[in-house]
Amino acid sequence: MESGTLLSGRQRALIRESWQRVSGSPVQHGLVLFSRLFDLDPDLLPLFQYNCKQFASPQECLSSPEFLDHIRKVMLVIDAAVSHLENLSCLEEYLCNLGKKHQAVGVKVESFSTVGESLLYMLEKCLGTAFSPDVREAWSKLYGAVVKAMRRGWETLPEGD
Repeated sequence: MESGTLLSGRQRALIRESWQRVSGSPVQHGLVLFSRLFDLDPDLLPLFQYNCKQFASPQECLSSPEFLDHIRKVMLVIDAAVSHLENLSCLEEYLCNLGKKHQAVGVKVESFSTVGESLLYMLEKCLGTAFSPDVREAWSKLYGAVVKAMRRGWETLPEGD
């Protein structure tokens, strides 16, 4: 995860500037992200169960305290990536383990492209005209690096296999 070659200095600056506008309201913006995710792929809803409770609708899921806590965690992961743009490799082990956790609950690797679309949608809604093609490209590169590290969690077999 070579962040130095992955993102240019300008791209890192664009990510930091745009994230500064989003990070002040993580739950509000996370709700936009996950609302879009469920719009794009309603089949992901059953993956979110708390206390064996199946949500009847995305709205029910999005308003549950447990899911709001999940949104906070997702936004913290994005914040960590933005905070470590100079050295993303320090997050490699954490992201790989996060990938393993997502695999364990039934998330498919393919779903991360939908999550990426939802992230870009949320940024566009939040930033408006400041969401330029350059900002989109920088975030796409960053998200791609994060997903690449998380995918290693799928590829890592448990010891003894």
